[in-house]
Amino acid sequence: MGIIRLKNISFNYDNQVKPIFKNVNLEIDGSWKLGLIGRNGRGKTTLMRILQGQVEYQGSVETNLKLNYFPAKIENENETLEKTLMNVTNRDYSNFWEVEREMEQIGLDEELLNRKYNSLSPGQKTKALLAAMFADQDSFQLIDEPTNHLDDEGREKLATYLKQKRGFIVISHDRHFLNQVIDHVISIDRAQISSFQGNYETWATERKNADQRELNQKENLKKDIKKLERAARQKQEWSKATEKEKIGAADKGFVGHKAAKVMSKALNIRDRAEQKVESKRKLLQNIEVQDELKLNYEPYTGPQGNALIEVKEVILQRGSNILNSPISLTVKKGDRVILKGENGAGKSTLISAILGNRAVIKSGNVKLRQNISVSYLPQNFDQIHGTIAEFAAEKNIEVQDLLAMLRKLGFERDLFDKRIEQMSMGQKRKIALARSLCEHANIYIWDEPLNYLDVITREQVQDVILKVKPTLLMIDHDREFVEKVGTKIINFEK
Repeated sequence: MGIIRLKNISFNYDNQVKPIFKNVNLEIDGSWKLGLIGRNGRGKTTLMRILQGQVEYQGSVETNLKLNYFPAKIENENETLEKTLMNVTNRDYSNFWEVEREMEQIGLDEELLNRKYNSLSPGQKTKALLAAMFADQDSFQLIDEPTNHLDDEGREKLATYLKQKRGFIVISHDRHFLNQVIDHVISIDRAQISSFQGNYETWATERKNADQRELNQKENLKKDIKKLERAARQKQEWSKATEKEKIGAADKGFVGHKAAKVMSKALNIRDRAEQKVESKRKLLQNIEVQDELKLNYEPYTGPQGNALIEVKEVILQRGSNILNSPISLTVKKGDRVILKGENGAGKSTLISAILGNRAVIKSGNVKLRQNISVSYLPQNFDQIHGTIAEFAAEKNIEVQDLLAMLRKLGFERDLFDKRIEQMSMGQKRKIALARSLCEHANIYIWDEPLNYLDVITREQVQDVILKVKPTLLMIDHDREFVEKVGTKIINFEK
């Protein structure tokens, strides 16, 4: 049976004050279906890189397993998909059928093999790289954010596959997906790394209970500290009063000894109070902050009666390829419309058309009401760069507002001066999301806003939408999130 042992692992990025890992010891059974959970920036992908020996660290990693990582690095995106997958898997035509078998199982048309890799949608690229990984049947899989960009059908097929497989670590923030596929959890928390047997719900319940235990303990300590501080003051006052009795007393030595004993007791009580204060400081270090977000939504107040967005019998195209059957929809003030459909059906292309790109419209009409303010959060965000202050200036947002929003999203302060291109994908996504949350808008158009975002952040976004009830047009595949926030579902068909 295979095993992975981490012994006294410590790791810290250059110019980062707080270490990512410090003296971590962990043992992973090679048969576990393991979910790796934690807020963005806590080191989930870094742990994957440590397991592969891609970064320098202190301590040791021992394993007798062959490790395989998703997503594979693509050297040349201008090659055909077939050539790309041959390069990734080190295969030729004699054994490439194993990749084609996995493509079929995950729902990817083999006709795509002749297309250039960079012409595929993000979801198609994800499926293709998953097929390449699954073709290797003998490895322990390290799977980093596989559900990003996958449509509902793709997520279900991936879940079905992983249910049948033994031995993997998967990073995902899709709660429904994790509940289906994992039987163990490693949780990278603020102050510790812990492991559990069970699925996401097991971890979430334990996290909630642990947080409540610490909060209860803090409240009890606060009460004890107040009692001890009150007792210490009373003892000190008694000691001072006793000292005054020495004046004119027949036996000054006895009275002085009595006062000293009372003062000693007062000091002991004070020391005990200080020890409890120190214990209180050590509490709550592992509780995840889940502050309430703010959304600068401004309901449309112009002429009523017409929709903010109207789409009538629209057929979309990408080059010479027709993407969808005719589609119609309206978005009125207060609607929260979710676009659903398989990868490549044209959901993101429709948003592009709504925002003014008429070249992608084969036929039909698209209308966005004039003189309304739109906050657009694109699917592709990883090209943002520079400092957070430079990004805020570029987007005409007050930097203090952006920083305050990022703190609510769990950003550590020592990241504020770090360059964005050096951050994790989840941290970059939070910066892009925070920008949209800060913008004043009549309607929010979000294309897969939850990709790379941790579970706590997803809950925060869900809560603010349900509270503010903004007008929203959105693409997303997190089933639980969509079911709770959407008021209207529009299905795309090819």
